[in-house]
Amino acid sequence: MALTSFWFLVFVLGLLILYYLVPKKMQWWILLAGSMVFYLCADVRSILFILITATSVYFGARLMQKISDDQKARFTEGGLSREEKSTLKERNNRQRKAIMICVLLLNVGILCAFKYLHFALEQFNRVAALFGGQGIADTFQWVIPLGISFYTFQSVGYLVDVYWKKIDAEKNYGKMLLFVSFFPQITQGPISDFAQLSGELFGEHTFSYHNYAWGAQRMIWGFAKKILLADMLAPYISEVFQYYYYYTTFTLVICGFFYSVQIYADFSGYMDIVCGLCQMLGIRLSENFERPYFSKSVAEYWRRWHITLGAWFKTYIYYPIAVSKWNKKLGKLARTKISKRAGMNLPATVALVAVWLTTGLWHGASWGYIAWGGVNGMFIIVSLWLEPFYETCKKKLRINESAWLWRAFQTLRTFALVTVIKVLPEVGTLRQGLEYWKCAFTRPVILRNFVDYFPYPNLLDMESFQKAETLGIIAVGTILLFVVDLLQRKKPVREYFNKLPGIVRVVLMASLIAAIILFGNFGQGGGFMYAQF
Repeated sequence: MALTSFWFLVFVLGLLILYYLVPKKMQWWILLAGSMVFYLCADVRSILFILITATSVYFGARLMQKISDDQKARFTEGGLSREEKSTLKERNNRQRKAIMICVLLLNVGILCAFKYLHFALEQFNRVAALFGGQGIADTFQWVIPLGISFYTFQSVGYLVDVYWKKIDAEKNYGKMLLFVSFFPQITQGPISDFAQLSGELFGEHTFSYHNYAWGAQRMIWGFAKKILLADMLAPYISEVFQYYYYYTTFTLVICGFFYSVQIYADFSGYMDIVCGLCQMLGIRLSENFERPYFSKSVAEYWRRWHITLGAWFKTYIYYPIAVSKWNKKLGKLARTKISKRAGMNLPATVALVAVWLTTGLWHGASWGYIAWGGVNGMFIIVSLWLEPFYETCKKKLRINESAWLWRAFQTLRTFALVTVIKVLPEVGTLRQGLEYWKCAFTRPVILRNFVDYFPYPNLLDMESFQKAETLGIIAVGTILLFVVDLLQRKKPVREYFNKLPGIVRVVLMASLIAAIILFGNFGQGGGFMYAQF
């Protein structure tokens, strides 16, 4: 069931009616039933795997909780010596750790089998061929379960939090299943933590016109970003990426820019749709974007883009590695042998390398995505090590960091960097990504007609006016996308919107809906780009 289909709207309408008709204590049951229906309609073949994840995580967490509770009861009863307490605690910790590792291996193993087995076999066969050996036939034919990367990471976070004793294990299996399978976030996130999301999912919610109106407005804005901008850009970008060796500098550079616009409009459009829907249900989802293209560094950009994924990596990969005993010893050695700053930066660098290699693999099983993650990590690591040098240069050059011109330069520089990096894995192979940018900076050909710089495949046989009309919609949509982000620095743009007279609001919303229906492909079920990850 695609989010940009009429059936989804029918599904949402029915869900909202049932949700507010049943007793409030039963509302989470409606969410669970709706999630199961959504998942079965979208990907009936892989429902088994989400049940395996929910069940294994549920029982693993419950077993760890039981061991902790039994230990606490034994300590409360008294009668144990300090040595006996220490022995019991050590034994219980080993048991809890063994349970956690077994459940993690099961779920991460399923994820790796579906996402990385083909890539691993391909690399093994290449190495075997170099040494004259025979490779392994890749005969595995399976479809990756819908949202497996997202619900696996979310479930792993919950399991580790129980192991760390940050939260208690959920006793109700149905609630655990809802946490894992909640349909608005199952395909593209956000990746929520149990402590935050459980209170929203299992709480009692009363219908609010304010929530309904604001949620509906956000959903419409999300549909507009997806259908009027991202989907309209898709054919142009696909054409240029596939045949980049035919095109000139301007076309390739503007296509790279439009790809950044497309993926942002597509992904943030999805987030607007699901967050708007959840607001109509009285549920607050974690935000995933905070005006990322107005960032002043690559590190800041990644704190604003896909925020919940970054938070997950920071909590469950970066910090455990950064504070591990062996990494601390490495830092102390660097402090002694090299410098105090090296002792501070080296543990963080090791953790960042692990985070960004994992981030690259999470996005895709290819060398292009591994390189993409490595390049992002390299910019952040180099900035970390050269920070004193940058500060010295700024002082000597007397750069005023609060000056708008300097902030604009930083923003444009960061946007250019992340755009160049984004394109690398999307053209095809890593080599093709590099060739794309080589072509982009070596073919400064001037064409007679401006619209010829935009080889829009669906419009090749149309009149120039019609082609320019489509490009005009894209231009207006792009400008509007950035203007709305700029306005939201101070407060949500809906607050500005709701200050307008009622008739103006109705006309604007009606116009936006009409544009979605007339110019877009609403109802044809276009997919979202991040669903592939």
